[in-house]
Amino acid sequence: MTLSTKQLFQKAEQGGYAIGQFNASTADQIKAIMKIARALKSPVIIGTSEGERDFLGVRVAVKLLEAYEEETGLPIILNADHTKSAAKAEIALKAGYNSIHFDGSELAYEENVKQTKYVVEMCARFSADISVEGELGFLAGASKIIKEKVEIKPEYYTDPAQALDFVTRTGVDRMAIIIGNSHGISIEEPALDIARLKQTYNLIKGRAVIVLHGGSGIPDAQIKDAIVNGIRKINVNTELRAAFHDTLKKVLNESDETTPYKYLAPAMDAMADIVDNKITLFGSANKV
Repeated sequence: MTLSTKQLFQKAEQGGYAIGQFNASTADQIKAIMKIARALKSPVIIGTSEGERDFLGVRVAVKLLEAYEEETGLPIILNADHTKSAAKAEIALKAGYNSIHFDGSELAYEENVKQTKYVVEMCARFSADISVEGELGFLAGASKIIKEKVEIKPEYYTDPAQALDFVTRTGVDRMAIIIGNSHGISIEEPALDIARLKQTYNLIKGRAVIVLHGGSGIPDAQIKDAIVNGIRKINVNTELRAAFHDTLKKVLNESDETTPYKYLAPAMDAMADIVDNKITLFGSANKV
């Protein structure tokens, strides 16, 4: 990768676009994502949660992405998504991950600051190029189709002044905030608090870039507005899972095909279509 993870986000900030993080837990899903990133000449982030890493394997993920970097010439960020402990972060770092998301959002504020700062310092000892993401606020929901309203209480939202304090004290490169977003796709359309985003961006601009989690199910117009007002990384997971699952289920229900590369191909294509739409929406196409 010619640019470091930090430099890729700095370039996104300068260009006013967002880089998409697309979560995956299998080599097939990574292949689908990379097919589109290559076609659109876009930087890309592959995210793996703790559960996804346990399933795929951290060294397997690293080696797969190294192969894709060599093959495509694209800059690829491999992000350890929603990492809940320094020990788990260290495992990813030792395996070769170039980005860490430490999620201390469920901790008391001072403890979140303390543990996030520790992870930032640990990552710096591994490499000055590793980008670290912190999180502040409470991200409701779950990474699935949710058949009821997701309640987002006022206290869940990220306080802009506290975000500035958090970034200053921890040294994170990326700040995941809550502005009405949630995990998963619910029956009710989300409503992002763009004024809160704008206030946060004006406070921490130049110190850290802002991340939007729960990018699945948010209307395109709100996504565009969020990018204009400072979002530089958007996470997408549930839409990818749903497209893959629903298509694979349909194919298997309608066919007796037993060859994996034949019945998996349509599911991979359905997932790739989502990635195509998101990269175009985020504005990162032709940015490498």
